Amino acid sequence: MTRARADQRTGERGFTLIETIVALALMGLLLSALASITAQWLPSWNRGLDRIQRSELIGIALERIGADLAAAEFVAANRDSHKPLFDGSELSVMFVRTSVGPNAGPGLDVVRLGETRDRGEFVTVRTQTRFTPLADGVSLSEQVHLGSPVVLLRAPYRLSFAYAGADRAWRSAWKDADRLPAMIRLTVRDAASQRVLSVSTIAPVHVQIPSDCTKPDGNCGDKQSSGSPTDQGKT
Repeated sequence: MTRARADQRTGERGFTLIETIVALALMGLLLSALASITAQWLPSWNRGLDRIQRSELIGIALERIGADLAAAEFVAANRDSHKPLFDGSELSVMFVRTSVGPNAGPGLDVVRLGETRDRGEFVTVRTQTRFTPLADGVSLSEQVHLGSPVVLLRAPYRLSFAYAGADRAWRSAWKDADRLPAMIRLTVRDAASQRVLSVSTIAPVHVQIPSDCTKPDGNCGDKQSSGSPTDQGKT
């Protein structure tokens, strides 16, 4: 009985070894198939995830820029001026808004949104400083010293601005106007392909005239005018 049982166990050991070898071979085939599928699928998945993440970051940046522009105030550079402090070009815009931030007190800030170079690349940066009355005949760059930079967009994406008044005609610049633009178009392009991204949007400006202006047409300056800059750069 003992010898028979020993022979049976010996046969079982051999059969178990064969099963183990077959199982390992099948596992190897399965892992090879999974590795092949993953090698083809994972890069595409990563690229799709990267695109989604970039779109979300760009969307957040545009939301912040739009909120800044919507809060622009009609504030003159000094008491002798009747025009708002607003300097808009295709690649940057400077304006006055109420102070915002965890440590901001009551008051106004001069905010600039625009491109600058960082390590040889173009980046869109938000800078600001406290607003104080400015002297006539001196450029803004000489009087306004901006700080607290915050990077909003990095390469390869570039942001451009366009401005429209009540006539809804788009212009590439808005300077020395009697009122603020009614809306500002934010266009994001891929610098490599010049492709316009679908997240590009339009930011409305809530205030275009002084708060003490009671005229229906909004022309409360010394001279009646259309309130818009010249047609240069009109699109």
